[in-house]
Amino acid sequence: MKFDLNYLFLKSQAIALLLFNQKEQALERFEAMLTLRPLDRYAMASRAHLLAQMGRRQQAIDCLQQLVDSQPGLASAWFNLGFTLEEDGQHERAELAFRRALDNDPKLDRAWYGLALVLIQGRRFDEAVAALKKNTELQPMSPFGWYQLARVHVDRHEPEEAVKIIRHLRGFEPKVAAQLERETGLHASPSLQSG
Repeated sequence: MKFDLNYLFLKSQAIALLLFNQKEQALERFEAMLTLRPLDRYAMASRAHLLAQMGRRQQAIDCLQQLVDSQPGLASAWFNLGFTLEEDGQHERAELAFRRALDNDPKLDRAWYGLALVLIQGRRFDEAVAALKKNTELQPMSPFGWYQLARVHVDRHEPEEAVKIIRHLRGFEPKVAAQLERETGLHASPSLQSG
């Protein structure tokens, strides 16, 4: 009982410290929580997130690696590892982490998007298109996947496909559609409606 109360007290302190932007002190509480519960996924994930926010990316990567090693079925942890690795320019490792996230949860749209970004970096456009199509299928109203998909079509010299996406985006994200038109020089005339 005392063990649980100590853990909960440390957790509440960490949350309160974060509210007041006291990151170092909050980090100390997460470390203390991990002393009580060495494989606690909340404390491990919180510590990694905080380290990344503090610009201590390699430490965050190490923490996330420890988390996925201890809980290999946790798709969100694999995604966070992939995201942090991608930000660090470690694209090959990021790809592996995103693929592990998707092995655990094929409907994790963020992992499809992250995988696509890594594939784009490697100029593996065919694979990126497949990943972005899966992302947009799972998140049809999010403009991010659509935007990247249009950009990949431009890179693949498929302007007609990019124009279709711009036209589609006009229906729910006109600012993103306009941005794509500016960036690509493509202009999608409004689709004609039969009267």
